[in-house]
Amino acid sequence: MPLAVYVLGLSVFSLGTSEFMVAGLLKMISEDLGVSIAEAGLLVSAFAGGMLVGAPLVAVTTLRISRKLIMIAMLVIFAASHFVGAVAPTYEVLFATRVLSALGCAGFWAVAAASAIMLVPPHRRGRAMAVIVGGLTTANVLGVPAGTFVGGHGGWRLAFLCVGLLSVLALVGVIVLVPPESGTSNMTVRLRTELDAYRNPRLWLAVAIIVLTAATTIATFSYLSPILTEVSGLPDGWLPGVLSLFGLGSLAGVLIGGKLADTRPIFTLASALSAMILVCVLLATKATDLAISVLLVFLMGFLGFVTNPALNTRVFALADRAPTLAGATCVTAFNCGIALAPWVSGKVIDAWGPYTSAAWVSVAFGSVALLAVVAAAIDEHQDGHPRAHSTARS
Repeated sequence: MPLAVYVLGLSVFSLGTSEFMVAGLLKMISEDLGVSIAEAGLLVSAFAGGMLVGAPLVAVTTLRISRKLIMIAMLVIFAASHFVGAVAPTYEVLFATRVLSALGCAGFWAVAAASAIMLVPPHRRGRAMAVIVGGLTTANVLGVPAGTFVGGHGGWRLAFLCVGLLSVLALVGVIVLVPPESGTSNMTVRLRTELDAYRNPRLWLAVAIIVLTAATTIATFSYLSPILTEVSGLPDGWLPGVLSLFGLGSLAGVLIGGKLADTRPIFTLASALSAMILVCVLLATKATDLAISVLLVFLMGFLGFVTNPALNTRVFALADRAPTLAGATCVTAFNCGIALAPWVSGKVIDAWGPYTSAAWVSVAFGSVALLAVVAAAIDEHQDGHPRAHSTARS
């Protein structure tokens, strides 16, 4: 694996740390800036909104610019946003920096994913995506707790400053170690050429599978804390440690999923979704057993992320003439699932009552996702040699 791929993974680690650490800093931010916890929580929504808009916006407006230059620009925006955020005098200024940093994050992610794919031969693309996705997963396991720890001891502004410095380190790595494109590059690609790839209905099915698979995991993950403490009886002090099992499972899933994505992507998706449905059924019916719930948290993290490399590489394979828009599409699809699932779970919980209702929402999303994967498998089998197999065998 080229060193440049690991540099991109480090960059994604810094971006991911920023995305998630705010959840652990809300109380400090609200007290310092004189806003409510709910208003501070909107900083998370601001970042998510920036991600949804930023990925396609950056992809469309920068098609004729070198990917390396785009990544450099996005990291500069990201780092500057955090340095300004660290000294933000008002909530409004901090809110604006979160939107800008999300734009930088989304733009970088979309282009970095395409760059990682181009840096390796076809049979290594799943593993390259595992490194990129692994950066985000590692941010969940290490970056977010570290950011919360730094914020707790030195204030939330120090946490923002540290992320800014980490992104500067990533910027230096991209400048020095990531090679410019060779041959036909972004500079010669026209928007119409990339948009033509989206006439393929298989691509839209692959995108729908991403949305549904992400929603399957997030629908329950968003309510794991009350499920564990209110239903399973987990003491509050143990909650961070148990939730870290989700992160460890995610990391293991990405590492294994990267290898499987290069060999059996459809099988990986179908088997992981089937297992996730079973895990969610068990959580919905056995959550009162603490030992079972703790084990299921780890399995949910593993199964939720073992599919990520396969989900990404399928989109890039089906949109091989649109690598930049493909990366943006993956970012948008994942964030659509992430935004949709908690809302649906919240509505179901309000209607049905118990927090474990969220697990049944995951079962519903997972069942639809599994049907979509089966439809994709049947379509590819009938075709014989689908374009999706240009990078991997199903």
